[in-house]
Amino acid sequence: MNDILPPDSARWEWLEGKVRTLMERYAYRNIRTPIVEPTPLFVRGLGEVTDIVEKEMYSFEDRLNGEQLTLRPEATAGVVRAVAEHSMLYDGGKRLYYMGPMFRHERPQRGRYRQFHQIGAEALGFPGAELDAELILLANALWKELGLHNVRLELNSLGQPDERKAHRAALIDYLERHVDALDEEARRRLHTNPLRILDTKNPAMQSIVEAAPRLIDFLGEASLSHFNVVKAILDANGVSWQVNPRLVRGMDYYNLTVFEFVTDQLGSQGTICGGGRYDYLIEQIGGKAAPAVGWALGVERVLELLKEQGSAIPPISPDVYAVIPDVTTLPVAIATLERLRAHGVSAQMHGAPASGEGMGSMKSQFKKADASGARHALIFGADELARGMVLCKSLRDGSGSQTEHRLDNVSKWASALQISR
Repeated sequence: MNDILPPDSARWEWLEGKVRTLMERYAYRNIRTPIVEPTPLFVRGLGEVTDIVEKEMYSFEDRLNGEQLTLRPEATAGVVRAVAEHSMLYDGGKRLYYMGPMFRHERPQRGRYRQFHQIGAEALGFPGAELDAELILLANALWKELGLHNVRLELNSLGQPDERKAHRAALIDYLERHVDALDEEARRRLHTNPLRILDTKNPAMQSIVEAAPRLIDFLGEASLSHFNVVKAILDANGVSWQVNPRLVRGMDYYNLTVFEFVTDQLGSQGTICGGGRYDYLIEQIGGKAAPAVGWALGVERVLELLKEQGSAIPPISPDVYAVIPDVTTLPVAIATLERLRAHGVSAQMHGAPASGEGMGSMKSQFKKADASGARHALIFGADELARGMVLCKSLRDGSGSQTEHRLDNVSKWASALQISR
């Protein structure tokens, strides 16, 4: 778990701002759920034999009432719980998104932490393939907004429970005939969650996995039609994709469409965003049956990829920095800054140094003004104030040009100081 400090936190704010703007364009509304949920919610929702439930959850007993609680390892189960608990679908489907920390006890690696952050989008109450496609288009639009490239989309369909049941039987039969080639983890999952064996990263098992029965070959007409509509909408929007018949995702709740956005620039763990349809999860956790589809992206991994690709993230800096030669000018200076802020100008005031020697030298103040990234320095000198003026000096265009502005007419010149954001 790690701290996120300035100036690095500005990169997070920039990403979150891009997400909020895009979600509004697609008519997705924000939902915020608790970080702590009852442990059974995740056991029922994610599956008892998933890696998350078996190895990675931070679970504990509330010593005040004995309740079993868990720090959320992902957000979908909590969102679904909230939708069911508050009967949010009574008047139709809902498009929701979230941002926040998740917790998993896994081996830290590049872009992965035990407290990590996800941004996700969920569409609940909509059965059609057009929502699967919409969510994929939403994620694809985000990559464009962020300037990310070399991200590929992988698709698969997990069909419906009866189709998976037939495939499961064929898969177990096949794997039992090759049990000597399976690693310990695969053998343990053979009769509990054999589909997850197809997602193994063990190089020694790749030939076995490649030759295993493919779930897509067991899909009926309705499942194939659903999948084909998704692909047709993506094609119509110029979104490239490839079918990965081994893509199963890590949670048990998925059906029909599953997808991942993958990069080769972050090592072996290249998934930056993944999701799919989960039509049975709401009923599974005790709500009224309703279809749903969604995705989540890893914030740390997206930011790491942006850094890897050299994407320029605009720094957050003030429009103006107030240089204050003498403490006697503080009341006027601060009153002026407050009026500027009311007009949308970002203003940073110089603070007195710890030495207690007034406001510090002009030289030191200009050094701090330059370091702040501000485009202008506002100099509240005694001579200018006596004439009802403030001196504005350019810090970024190389000219060092200076102009004077009237203190009693801030609204007239405030907009000229603002950085285009």
